[in-house]
Amino acid sequence: MYDAIIVGASIIDLPAGPVDASVFEVGTMPVERITMQVGGDAINEATILAYKGAKVKLISKIGDDLAGRFILEHCQKYGIDTSSFSLDNTMDTGINLVLIDRNGERSFITSNRGGLRQIKPKDIPLDVLPTARLLCFASIFIYPYFKTKELAWLFKAAKDAGMILCADMTKCKNKETITDVAEALSYLDYLFPNYEEAKLLTGKDDVDEIADALLATGVKNVIIKLGAKGCFLKNDTDRIFVSGKPGVHCLDTTGAGDNFAAGFIYGLLQNKSLKVCAQIANETAAESIQHIGATAWIEA
Repeated sequence: MYDAIIVGASIIDLPAGPVDASVFEVGTMPVERITMQVGGDAINEATILAYKGAKVKLISKIGDDLAGRFILEHCQKYGIDTSSFSLDNTMDTGINLVLIDRNGERSFITSNRGGLRQIKPKDIPLDVLPTARLLCFASIFIYPYFKTKELAWLFKAAKDAGMILCADMTKCKNKETITDVAEALSYLDYLFPNYEEAKLLTGKDDVDEIADALLATGVKNVIIKLGAKGCFLKNDTDRIFVSGKPGVHCLDTTGAGDNFAAGFIYGLLQNKSLKVCAQIANETAAESIQHIGATAWIEA
């Protein structure tokens, strides 16, 4: 029934910029634009995939509030299936203030009461897994209720269902090492860390050594995001560097990694070669950073 199931956060982003630290001295700082958009790793990926034509189920968690209804309306607009959402009236739907500097780099202000990190294993209905070709968990290290044991539980279920299994990741939050998460990583077909995330997890500096360390856990394909430089892909037989799109003016890097992952996944769903998947991923990320907000480019 579905091309892909995406698991993770669905929140609201309020991007504002450009700003700098002087806002705390002057009290009021006019900016070029403040918008309200959906945000969060999973809904960003699901939105891009749906926009490109994939049939997507999103497994996420929201509150019973105005922000949650905004998210549901967004998903309805793009044809994203939300029948496996968890609705929790004890929490707020997550809202992030996104402060963007003049170089396009962003800082987040998040709420402890929000739903950004509240998804739990009980919120994942395993019976829906066989209805899709691919599962993407977005992202490892965001969700405190998904440690290695819980990730391995979900990832094994996905592989038992015959799914292609992908995961994005963020920086490890509690000094986890690659050994700590090796069991969960062993199930993955595709892993999408950026360089800093992968460096922190593996303790390596060289991209080949980083990729080799991740491949040694059992990951089938490691795709390291290198920002404007492009990406580096390695598996047991291939070593591929794909350069980034030239001449891109970066306004906002929010969700660039999510766009990259969605672009790569779309290529996989179209049965493209790994190099072409990486090219699509780079191009999708390049589109996103030229606009304020993770998925604003599809409305432009």
